[in-house]
Amino acid sequence: MREVFTKIEKKPRTFLHEDFKVTTWDALQPYFEGLKGREINNKEELIKWLDNISELEAVISEDACWRQINMTCDTTNPAYEEAFTYFCMEIEPKMKPYFFDLNNKLLASPYIKELDKNVFFPYLRSVENSVKLYREENVAIQADLSLLAQQYGVISGKMTITHDGKEYTLQQAARFLQNPDRKLREEIFNKIAERRLQDKDALNDLFNKLLEKRQQVAKNAGFDNYRDYKFRELGRFDYTPEDCFAFHNAVREHIVPLHKMLVENRRKRLGLDVMRPWDGDAEPVGVQPLHPFETGKELSDKAISVFNRLGSYFSGCLNTMVSMNRMDLESRIGKAPGGYNCPLAETGVPFIFMNAAGTIGDVITMMHEGGHAVHSFLSHPLELSSFKEYPMEIAELASMSMELFSMEHWDIFFKDESELHRAQLEELERIISVLPWIATIDKYQHWLYTHPGHTNEERSTEWLKILNEFSTGITDWSGFEEYRANFWQKQLHLYEVPFYYIEYGIAQLGAIAMWRQYRGNKEQALENYKSALSLGYTKTLKELYATAGIKFDFSPAYVAELGTFVKERLVEMGLK
Repeated sequence: MREVFTKIEKKPRTFLHEDFKVTTWDALQPYFEGLKGREINNKEELIKWLDNISELEAVISEDACWRQINMTCDTTNPAYEEAFTYFCMEIEPKMKPYFFDLNNKLLASPYIKELDKNVFFPYLRSVENSVKLYREENVAIQADLSLLAQQYGVISGKMTITHDGKEYTLQQAARFLQNPDRKLREEIFNKIAERRLQDKDALNDLFNKLLEKRQQVAKNAGFDNYRDYKFRELGRFDYTPEDCFAFHNAVREHIVPLHKMLVENRRKRLGLDVMRPWDGDAEPVGVQPLHPFETGKELSDKAISVFNRLGSYFSGCLNTMVSMNRMDLESRIGKAPGGYNCPLAETGVPFIFMNAAGTIGDVITMMHEGGHAVHSFLSHPLELSSFKEYPMEIAELASMSMELFSMEHWDIFFKDESELHRAQLEELERIISVLPWIATIDKYQHWLYTHPGHTNEERSTEWLKILNEFSTGITDWSGFEEYRANFWQKQLHLYEVPFYYIEYGIAQLGAIAMWRQYRGNKEQALENYKSALSLGYTKTLKELYATAGIKFDFSPAYVAELGTFVKERLVEMGLK
């Protein structure tokens, strides 16, 4: 395959010197002062002023992102942690009052009426929202919250187990849970559970600190609870908590039965009378776990080949990232858990971080983060940095749709047709199983933040109640009651990005709709996909979904319709 690189241009600086780097607040402050004091006498001067703000935001954002990337790639390096902490404590809090003043200056300008509403409406709506939410007393608290949230990665990054004299991260150890040897799976599961429970109290203490400070932020801003505050802060203009509750009910009614069917199917394939927690990802004796790649380089090379089947633009994005060392894919001790695509606002070429250990799950993660990366490329040419601050409901549509678009081409990873079939089935199983989990986490968050002052015990009790509501009831957890009661602690989002999780559910439904469209007309679906993502956040969510050729909808009727489509695909694949 001939290497193709997707061209992306770093916008030349016109406000900051080309050599300027973010070092101290004293070096940054004059730029904020200049923007704050500048006279704006017409529409053209307003646009130039906005362009200068955009440039400043892009430079600062990219610097902050590199500080986070460095720290997550190596949580053991004190210099990386110090650089990140310095930004959180000494730079970010001092910027916020200035951004508040700049936003007020924008909203007060008489020339704002002359801006193109077809492009600026979502941005101006977000500016008005942030002005209403801003409280000076929250600046220091939010800085503390940023630091506290990062401690989750520090604690989790140290979690390892030892097997046969070798140390494994929990991500690496999870690979053993696919092994046909049931005794080995049980042994590894026990070790993982024991290791997680060692930090149960530390993670509870950390979460209590986060809860307290988040509730204080909400009260300072005039809200009864953090849930209502966070809905506003996240700019959820297109749906309400009641819509989320409808999603929970729809998943329980229409998706959980599908999930139960899949778990029953696996139980029968394994020839088991009773499913145990270590059986959920396993294959029958004689069937080896899927092993699609060995190294991070092999993963990126094969991902590029898959993307090339969809189009040279897509593979070109990944080629460009590899050429600029914008990927860190392999799991290792001292690396933070999880995976992400981090947009880099000034240069435009994003960074993919993940913890690959050679599993089918890693292939799915690579396709997912690759979809985010494509979104970063497509939206980079937009005029203002703020136009690229798209909400997660469209960001996750980009990534989840890419998983399903790419699925037909996973023969790059799996030469054997039966293995390809297994991998595709596992992707569909994951989609069906993740929707109840999303509903579980989201419903739990609604409870957490509308019941301030609850105890650790009350939290565990409510967690189990909600978890059981969305469980199939097939798996026997006896002997692991304490582990299951604290199972929520493995969910990074609860610690680091509160209330960012329902987006996955909304986007997963959208991705299924995109896949349905793709199966009908591949070329049109891919064009619609690119058109929607290239708009960034210059349109509302409903308009972005319409551009993609699908509905922004997560009502019970729509969930039932999409669930039926997936069930038909499963039956096509021979599942009964």
